[in-house]
Amino acid sequence: MFLAACLLAGLIAMTTPKAETPFLRSELITKPEPLHNHGSCIVETPKGNLLVCWYRGSGERSADDVAVVGARLLKGRKNWSPMFVMHDTPGYPDTNPCMIVDPQNRLWLFWGTVLDNHWETALTKYKISGKFEQADSAPVWEQEKILHLKPGEEFQRTVERDLDKQWLPYAPSIKPDQKEKFETALKNLHEWAKVKLYTRLGWMTRAHPTFLASGRMIVPLYSDRFDFSLMALTDDGGATWKVSEPLVGAGNVQPSIAIRKDGMLAAYFRDNGMAPQRVQVSESKDEGMTWTLAKDTELFNPGAGLEVIVLKSGRWVLINNDTEDGRHRLALHVSEDEGKTWRTARYLEKDESRQGAGSYSYPSIIQTRNGRIHATYSYTPNAQNALKEGKGETIKHAEFNETWLLEGRGNL
Repeated sequence: MFLAACLLAGLIAMTTPKAETPFLRSELITKPEPLHNHGSCIVETPKGNLLVCWYRGSGERSADDVAVVGARLLKGRKNWSPMFVMHDTPGYPDTNPCMIVDPQNRLWLFWGTVLDNHWETALTKYKISGKFEQADSAPVWEQEKILHLKPGEEFQRTVERDLDKQWLPYAPSIKPDQKEKFETALKNLHEWAKVKLYTRLGWMTRAHPTFLASGRMIVPLYSDRFDFSLMALTDDGGATWKVSEPLVGAGNVQPSIAIRKDGMLAAYFRDNGMAPQRVQVSESKDEGMTWTLAKDTELFNPGAGLEVIVLKSGRWVLINNDTEDGRHRLALHVSEDEGKTWRTARYLEKDESRQGAGSYSYPSIIQTRNGRIHATYSYTPNAQNALKEGKGETIKHAEFNETWLLEGRGNL
């Protein structure tokens, strides 16, 4: 009996994988510089390399030298490649890029070219490449197109139906001297929804696009004019596009999508609206065509970008700045029940110095095929004085495993 028990124990030991030793490592992708480096997005390539893009220039929409740049980390290497240009429209700002690798192993790059230095004039574009694994140079692009968006009458109908529902609950908390401004802003949104150009222009990318089991690709979009969101959808690899009903709210922007086991979609939003500022969420039962009204979660958000992913284990991870008044903390939240409840597991950055605190924002997060989790984000230590001192900004990369994530309780 004893011998049999020992043999059984040995067999179990050989067939049960050992839990990984928890680890976190991180590095800067490039040296900090006085230029603005912001809005990164990370993907894993078919060969297991990492590719990151972001926008870089003298500013954001107001600077005409802003371009989309990128860098690679080859599998097994520790150092990132030199930075290279992914796209540059001469004389215009190119901003807010995002990427995805499709089922045909093609790389898609989406971004917005800002036409007159106002976010409301962003023109959404995309490129496709089947040759993007080279070590230290930009992808070879085979296609470049404009993502023409043509919301129909349903746009105005949805705004008329939902806008007041989302805005008016905040009215009692508006200070008397801000009441006229509030009413004017609400009136303007109703009027702008009737203008074709305003509904077709100014939609911008931010978080990863999403592929559904049906083959549909959803590109999450948002508008600074309307301060709410929209989904662009294609069922034929970009040959034709259609748009969802607008996801009307009071500042629900920059959506990131997670897919539940039953196929329902959950979109999580940055909160650009009025207090209390919380991560917002909306759901879709029809593959992204229509959505529930956005509502607050319990997660804080200071009006800053976020992303959500579904891990191979089934757990959900949401990365964001978990404050109401700054980007000095970058938190990882975990959900065991597909977004119903969350707990703060770990911090990638936590700067409580307040005076001259750093800014760590606009995160992008993925899980690679080997189970590792990777995040990139804008990294500006001592944000108040960084540009003055010439230290500037860069993009930071962090890699960790699920063991490290789950052992955390909000600590570094």
